[in-house]
Order: sequence, then structure tokens, then C-alpha cells
Amino acid sequence: MDVAKDILQAIGNTPIVQLRKVVPANSAKILVKLEWANPTGSMKDRMAQSMIKSAEEDGRLKPGGTVVEYTGGSTGTSLGLICAAKGYKLKIVTSDAFSKEKRAHMKALGAELTLVPSEGGRTTKKLIREMIEVAREISTEPNSYWTDQLNNFDHIAGYHSLGYEIWEQTEGQVDAFVQSVGTAASLLGTSDILRERNPSLHVVAVEPAESAVLSGGETGSHNIEGTGIGYDPPLWDASRVDEIIPVSTVEAKAMARRLAREEALFAGTSSGANLVAALKVAEKLGPDATVVTLMIDSGLKYISTDVYQES
Repeated sequence: MDVAKDILQAIGNTPIVQLRKVVPANSAKILVKLEWANPTGSMKDRMAQSMIKSAEEDGRLKPGGTVVEYTGGSTGTSLGLICAAKGYKLKIVTSDAFSKEKRAHMKALGAELTLVPSEGGRTTKKLIREMIEVAREISTEPNSYWTDQLNNFDHIAGYHSLGYEIWEQTEGQVDAFVQSVGTAASLLGTSDILRERNPSLHVVAVEPAESAVLSGGETGSHNIEGTGIGYDPPLWDASRVDEIIPVSTVEAKAMARRLAREEALFAGTSSGANLVAALKVAEKLGPDATVVTLMIDSGLKYISTDVYQES
């Protein structure tokens, strides 16, 4: 019997699907990796597992310890999964800028939440830095390990599995990889593996148009959860990216709704942003190419937000 010995073995090996209705004629084929098939409904299960495993191996995280992190929610739910499965306490710093579903999910998995108020429910540079400082203070408590995702190189390796899976599932037919930037780890970890196998791979970063700092713009507020921290993420390496495409919050939300209605794919806002950018890349590359992007997380994480509450 092919039975996982625990929930952690259910992470990864997610399906990949070709889009049929939202892609115009004469554009490249667009394939989407359904990362909501991971146990908590997002790709972040991969990175959380990698961060905790590395910290256990080198002694930064000891038995009975407490994990600390700042997060918009998906990283927190993924850490909640790993910590619940392994028996660690978890303290999360988050905000009302992120969906109620994510906060409820973290609490259900046993996390203790500290909320930092936002400015009108939007993500800003100021909010991210305030969350980081609160997490830093909590992490000084005895027997605590701060995963500090923006500065933690361990979780880049957590996304190598995505690269391997995409390569095998497409039989090496990948011309471009498109992914939103939060910490930048998923973009870099996945594309590193793909580019080892296809040096001509076109790597595209996606960021909020309202805070397009990677493109040289000004910092600003937006509502594409999990992306656009308002400054260059410490892991960001522009030399490993071929193109940066800004996408507005309005475009991202509209595309998420369109995905649900036309492709029956129920995804979050950052997945909508990914597809807006992927469609632009597909148009430029033409019908003989293949573009791969990620459905980063499930639309179930956004039911209470205006992504799906609008008519």
C-alpha cells in the first residue's frame, strides 16, 4: 500500500494543468502548478518543512522549542502544520491586512497570534518592518527559534522540489517560468533547478504595480497578499531574473475571479497576478513555447475578502 506515514510526506508532488479558456489563440501554452494541493493549501508547506528541518539538523531548533515568525498567513499556516506534526510551539506575528481565514487556520493548528494593525488593511513597508520588530522581540524568549523568512536561505532549497517536479511533468518542455515575489525564495529555488536543465529559460518576476520597487519604482501600499514587501527582499538577486512584470491589485483580483469562472481553478490573489504576467509572456513567446506559473494557494483562504465577495 502506498500510504504516507504522516502528513509531512503529503507535501509536494502537486498536479500541473494546462489552461484552455483564458489563453488567447497564437499565445504560448500556459501550464499552472496547483500548489493548493499541499496539505495547508499553499506552496509554503515546502519552505516551512525545509526551514524547520535545517534548524533541527544544526541545533538552532531544539526539542520542546518554540518557533517564531512574522507572516501574512500562508507561511504561518505551513509552519503551524510542521510544528503541530513535530510537537513544537509556534508564535506568529501577523496583521489584519491579511485574510481572516489565514488567521483562523494558524490558530486551529495551535499557533499563538500577535496582531500588528495595518493602515486600512493594506500591505506596506511600514507594516512589514513593524511585524519583523515584534517577531524579533518575541524571539529573545528562552528556547525560541526565529525562522526569519526574509533572511533565511534555508527555504530556497525547499523549492528545489518544485523545479524537479515541473521538469519531469513537462518532460523538459519549459521555456519560461513566472512567479510572484514575496521573499523571492520560490522564484529563485524553482528557477535554479529549471535553468540548470535549460540555460535559456526565461525567468520572470511578478510584483505589485502599486509598490513596484524591483522595477525601480516607489514603495506603496497594495492588497496582493504574500507579495511586495515594499523594499528589495534580502534574498532577491536581480542577476537571476530576465524580466520583471508589475501587476496591479485590481488586475490580480479580477484574474483570480476569472480563473474560477472560466477554468474552474479556485486560487488566491497572487495566483491571479501570476497569470496576468504569464499571459503577457505567452503573447510575446508565441504558440511554439510553454510558460509555467504557479497557483500559489487556494481561494478558500480568501472567501471573506473582496476577491470573492464582490459580485
